[in-house]
Amino acid sequence: MNTTLEMTPSQRRFGPLRLVRDPLTWRSAAYLLLHFPLGLAYFVALVVALSVSAGTVIIWVGVVGLALTMILWRAFAMFERRLVRAAFGVEIRDPYRPMPNGANLFRKWRTMAVDPATWKDLVYLFLVFPLGTAEFALSVGLWSASAALVAMPLTINWQNAGFMYLTVGGQQIWFDNTIATLPAIPLGLALAGVTLYVVRGVGYAHGALARYLLGPNETQALRARTAQLQASRARGVDAAEAERRRIERDLHDGAQQQLLAVAMDLGRARAKLETDPAAAQELIQQAHAGAKEAIVELRNLARGIYPAILTDRGLDAAISAVAARAHVPVTVDVDLPTRPPAAVESIAYFIVSEALTNVTKYARATHASVRITRDQTWIVVEVSDNGVGGATAAPGGGLAGLADRAAGIDGILTVNSPQGGPTVIRADLPAVW
Repeated sequence: MNTTLEMTPSQRRFGPLRLVRDPLTWRSAAYLLLHFPLGLAYFVALVVALSVSAGTVIIWVGVVGLALTMILWRAFAMFERRLVRAAFGVEIRDPYRPMPNGANLFRKWRTMAVDPATWKDLVYLFLVFPLGTAEFALSVGLWSASAALVAMPLTINWQNAGFMYLTVGGQQIWFDNTIATLPAIPLGLALAGVTLYVVRGVGYAHGALARYLLGPNETQALRARTAQLQASRARGVDAAEAERRRIERDLHDGAQQQLLAVAMDLGRARAKLETDPAAAQELIQQAHAGAKEAIVELRNLARGIYPAILTDRGLDAAISAVAARAHVPVTVDVDLPTRPPAAVESIAYFIVSEALTNVTKYARATHASVRITRDQTWIVVEVSDNGVGGATAAPGGGLAGLADRAAGIDGILTVNSPQGGPTVIRADLPAVW
C-alpha cells in the first residue's frame, strides 16, 4: 500500500501563528525546559548503580545488582517513550524481544542481556543528560532574550540612567528611557517567533534520535508490519464471510420467501382461472403485490451490498441519501477534494450507514451529524449523535463488524460513547489504497 501524498499549499504553510496555536509547540517547549533535571537523575542513578554493581561482582552481589540495574534502565526507557510521545507526538513501540514462556529469572535476565534494544536504551539514557543540558541552555537563552527585549520599555526605568547602550560606528546609542526602547518590542517578538521554530526543530531532532535508539530496528518494524497486515487480512476475511452469511440469510428469509409466495399464488390462480375467474383475479393481484415487495426487498439488498448511487455520484450523494432515510435529523458535511478509492469509499459508506442505523435503534437521539474530511494521508469519517451513549464495539456486534471492515484496509475505528452521551464514532481510513 502506498500512502505517500503531496501536501497542499495550505498544509505546507506553518506560520508563527499556527505554531502558537499548536499544543505540540508548548509541549515541546516544556520538555526542553524541564527535561534537564530528569536527564541528570538518569545519569546519576545509572552511574552509581553500575559502579556499585561492577565493584561487587567479585562477591556475586554485583550480578544481582547488574540485573536490577538493567531492569531499572529499561523502565526508564519505557517511561521516556511515553514522555516523547506526549511531548513531540512521536509514537515509539517497545522493541524488546519476547520473554520465553515459563522461563526462570536467570533465563529472562539473559534474554534481556542479549537483546540489542536493552543496550540502545542505555546509550539513549546516557545521552539524555548532555542533550538535555544543551537543550535547556538553548531554550533558556532564547526565551529569556525574547522576554527581556519585549519587557525592555518597562525594565529600563528600573536601571540607572544610561545603563544600557549600543555602539554603532563609533557612536553610542543610549537606551535610557521608555520611548528609546520601544523598538525592542518588535525585535523581541521576532526573536520569540524564531524561538518557536527552534523549539519545534530541536523537538523533531530529539524525537528522531529517540525513535532510532528507543524504537524497533528495521527488521523488527517489518515483522510488526507483517503481523499487523496478517491480522488485518484475517479480520477482513472474517468480515467478508459474515457479510456473505448475512446476504444469504436475507435472500433466504426475505426475497426468496416472497418469490415463493408469488409462485404459489400464480399456480393457484391458474388452477382457478376457468372455474372461478374472480378468485383467480384476486390471486393474481396478490401475486403482483408480492412481486413488487420482492423487488423492493432485492433493491434494498443490492443497496446493502454496494449502492448504485455511490458508484455514480460519490460519497456526498450516497451519504445524503442515507441521512434522508434516517428517523432523526442528520447534518451531512462531506469535504473531500477528490474521490477516494472504491474500497475506501465503500467502507466509509457502510460505516455511516450502520452508525445511523444504530442511532435510530438504540441512541434515542434527537439529532445526528456526519462529517467526512481528508487529513493528509487519511480519510476521516465521524458520526456523532446527542443520544444516551453507552455504545461499545462488542465482539459479534455491528460496531465490531465495522472495525473489522476498517481493519481490512489498514484503517482504525474508535468509539467514544460515555454513558449519557454524546456518541462519536470515528474511522481513519487510508486515502490511498
